[in-house]
Amino acid sequence: MNNKEKRSKKDNNKSSQNRRAFGQWLFFIAIALFVILILRFSYIAIGGTVEHINLSSQARRLYTDNKVLKAQRGSILDASGQPIAEDTSTYSVYAVLNKTQVGANKKALYVTNKEKTAKILAKYLPISETKALKALNPSNKNTFQVEFGTAGKNISVATKEKIESYKLTGINFVQSEARLYPNGTFASNLIGITSQVQKKNSDVTQLKGVMGIESAFNKKLTGTDGERSIQKDKFGYQLPSSQEKKAAVDGKNIYTTLDTRLQTLLESEMTKVQSQVHAKSMTATIINAKTGAILATSQRPSFNPTTKSGISKAWSNSLVQDTFEPGSTMKVFTTAAAIDSGHFNAKEKYKSGTYKIGTQVVPDWQTSGWGLITYEEGFARSSNVAMAHLERKMGAKTWKKYIKKFNFLKSTNSGLSGEASGSMQFTYPIDQADTAFGQGIDVTDMQMLQGFTAIANNGKMVKPQYIKKIVDSQTGKVTYRMKTKSLGKPVKSSTAKKVRKLMEDVVYKSYGIGQEFKISGYKVTAKTGTAQVVGSGGTYLNGNDSYLYSVVGMVPADNPKYIMYITMKQPTLPATKTATQLLNEIFGPVMKQALGENASTAKNQVSGKVKIANMVGESADTAAKDLGKQNIAATVVGTGSIVTQQSPLANTEMLAGQRVILMTSGQMKMPNLSGWSRNDVLKLTDLVGIQAKFSGTGFVKSQSMKSGAVIQSGQTLTVKLKQK
Repeated sequence: MNNKEKRSKKDNNKSSQNRRAFGQWLFFIAIALFVILILRFSYIAIGGTVEHINLSSQARRLYTDNKVLKAQRGSILDASGQPIAEDTSTYSVYAVLNKTQVGANKKALYVTNKEKTAKILAKYLPISETKALKALNPSNKNTFQVEFGTAGKNISVATKEKIESYKLTGINFVQSEARLYPNGTFASNLIGITSQVQKKNSDVTQLKGVMGIESAFNKKLTGTDGERSIQKDKFGYQLPSSQEKKAAVDGKNIYTTLDTRLQTLLESEMTKVQSQVHAKSMTATIINAKTGAILATSQRPSFNPTTKSGISKAWSNSLVQDTFEPGSTMKVFTTAAAIDSGHFNAKEKYKSGTYKIGTQVVPDWQTSGWGLITYEEGFARSSNVAMAHLERKMGAKTWKKYIKKFNFLKSTNSGLSGEASGSMQFTYPIDQADTAFGQGIDVTDMQMLQGFTAIANNGKMVKPQYIKKIVDSQTGKVTYRMKTKSLGKPVKSSTAKKVRKLMEDVVYKSYGIGQEFKISGYKVTAKTGTAQVVGSGGTYLNGNDSYLYSVVGMVPADNPKYIMYITMKQPTLPATKTATQLLNEIFGPVMKQALGENASTAKNQVSGKVKIANMVGESADTAAKDLGKQNIAATVVGTGSIVTQQSPLANTEMLAGQRVILMTSGQMKMPNLSGWSRNDVLKLTDLVGIQAKFSGTGFVKSQSMKSGAVIQSGQTLTVKLKQK
């Protein structure tokens, strides 16, 4: 065998060995891969997950159709059950312009007649025909669809149905959850508003309270969404008996202590006064002195919670969030403290005008004073010097003790967000004297109202409250019911009675400065206040528009049922009216309405018949005020300013407390009929030309046409009556 053959044989053997080795490696690799696959499949089979994804859940999702069942947010209602805030659906409109969008039988799903569409939209939406047509003709010819800005949002069901009745092609609507506030501006800062928020790890949205009761009680108002689950086969068909359902749980209903009639009247009177004075801010609240229930409360600036008009200037809830120096209404507490601690002699005299404390001078509002006068006269004249003397007599330590007894400088724990506690400058003798007449101490409306209850209730102080009850919306079970909360007795019963007697002098003495607040047929106790406003630099402002005016009134004087407190900050007073006259334009009508509604106080009202004058041709505002002075309720219907018709007719004799309907020109809107008699409703329907259907007996409990709805001839108003 030659060398060549030997080399060939050697190469063949080596090649055979390589193939064998390679084959062995392939075998082992295949075995290893097989083992890995077996282990992997075992892991998946046992664990049921791939890359942290549960295969079973993924398969269920693939063949399961899940739908969220939306829970309804609880309603907020007045004390009698009339809705203040409730869930509703609103719609947004959009127009498809792309001409490729066609349906069955080549039916156009885009806008085919832009002129007609613009005309119809302008008829029912707050947009002009020109603007609607411009939106339907965008500069970009490839635009798929367009919207119509704010004019095309928050559309009611009724408006949507009217637009749909024209069968316009390409016009579509998107439904969204919304909150309806049927009364418009109505204790808006107390009630609050909601906003749409997206639930965590979900594309589902829900309403969330961002102010007032909507925010403070958001958890109770918010329900729990349910879920519907349907199993499908691979073709998408529902499998029999596969539906699972977790029911939605609606939110609880919250009944406030508000009285709709009083609240509506208060809002109206606040608007009238604000239009005259353009105050930087105004507040007014009336409460039940015995229980602390807030019956009506309002502020300016305020807002319409449905349209959000005015909200940019009204985010603060003045009832608990805004602090201010109260001025002379604080003298109620100073005098109470002096009487209670034995440092007040009503007949003792002092020199009015000015009083020097160290190097500082305390001035009366009339710096020349009234000579030597008694302390009881000093109270009626609202003398700062009298209060400074009383604070010096008591001593700073005693006066501070009473400030704390009346629960100033601490939160009332109202439950509303952002509540302020107040503050006080009390270091030097002049600071201490200043607090006695309401300067150098910051308070909230709620603190003042709380303190006033002690004077009204013969020493017993009660907590102001605004929630009457909370009710499970599905079972009707009451889960919370308001109870009067006593906060102790800051002063003795005899002290409170003496203070109220001094407050009567403010109204009825010839030198009293609150004579504007008399109410025919009732004895009124009141105290007015004027305080300089502190500017941004920490110093008091000067000028005619630099004051906060206020009044507290309690009626009837001998055993007050109601307390009303009003503030008016930095108004521009008209030349023809004083601050007290303007404050009384709110106090008088609202307090008279409250007294007339309540059986225990209505009997004190002046009885007898009143002959109704001819109001036709008169200013509606003037006519309503004149009737109010005669204890006749007046309801104005129409947007005009002059009375065109009235019911009953002129020279008709009526009992005090009855109602006159005054018609003006312009658009007619349905008033809130809560508490009206059957006869009053018939007066209204006869005048406006609609039909009335009644069920039950007594006074109006509910009405089919909501307050504020436009009245159209031929409509039928359905009214439920109930005995009080």
